[in-house]
Amino acid sequence: MIYLACPYSDPDPGVRRDRFLKANKQAAVLMAEGLHIFSPISQCHPIAQAGDLPLNWEYWKEYDEKILSICSELCILTIPGWKSSKGITGEMKIAIQKQIAITVVTLGSIIRTPAHLTGVING
Repeated sequence: MIYLACPYSDPDPGVRRDRFLKANKQAAVLMAEGLHIFSPISQCHPIAQAGDLPLNWEYWKEYDEKILSICSELCILTIPGWKSSKGITGEMKIAIQKQIAITVVTLGSIIRTPAHLTGVING
């Protein structure tokens, strides 16, 4: 299972919606290649809206950690905001701690590059 990380939190609901749509698009691209993808933004954005749940990393951290712990890869969608995302930073820390592979991907691409080759992480 591949965990698709994408920036989400932003005070502007339009930015959050755009990020949700991009996460869905990328999940679909990867799934069309036969990969098993879990996209927390795809699943949790509508749930958060329906339940008026908090939108911050602190609220979703435990949930995301449980899901990430059963994944073999953390794939980061490198759309604007990913470098400053608290959620992605936290997900990377969890992946490193649990020795889960970390890759990066650009929107619409099927090529996932190991993070250490891109300078995202050292090692």
